[in-house]
Amino acid sequence: MPIKSFKGLMADNTQERLNLHHNDGKVGYRIVKFQIMTPDADTNTESTIKIYKVEQTTVTDQIDFSDNHLLAAAIMGVTTDRTIYPGVVIFDNEIFNQDIFVTVKGESFTPNMNYYIELEQMPLALDEATVATLKDIRNSGDPT
Repeated sequence: MPIKSFKGLMADNTQERLNLHHNDGKVGYRIVKFQIMTPDADTNTESTIKIYKVEQTTVTDQIDFSDNHLLAAAIMGVTTDRTIYPGVVIFDNEIFNQDIFVTVKGESFTPNMNYYIELEQMPLALDEATVATLKDIRNSGDPT
């Protein structure tokens, strides 16, 4: 299956939309790689990057795996003495066919953060596309 990749540098407390939707919904995606990296090893960093199925009204650093909008989450910490608290990355195996949203939120130290995402692209049969779209519609209520 083809792989589609996205990368970017995001400022703290921001959100980006990754355009994936197609008119007929017959193209599905699944996250196969999600990595984060601070752009400067000489800057204190404490950041959380998350990927959602719906746009968020508020960007937070809290991770709640019971949130059915959440597709992936990663945390990274770096100190100026080059101590690295490894980025913990967890992502769901769910197939989706709509746009996704990446958020970045820091805690005490909030520099910009890099992200890299690889998505496996796959054709969806009409019934699979309908199920994925209906799931996204059902889950789109009340994003936080």
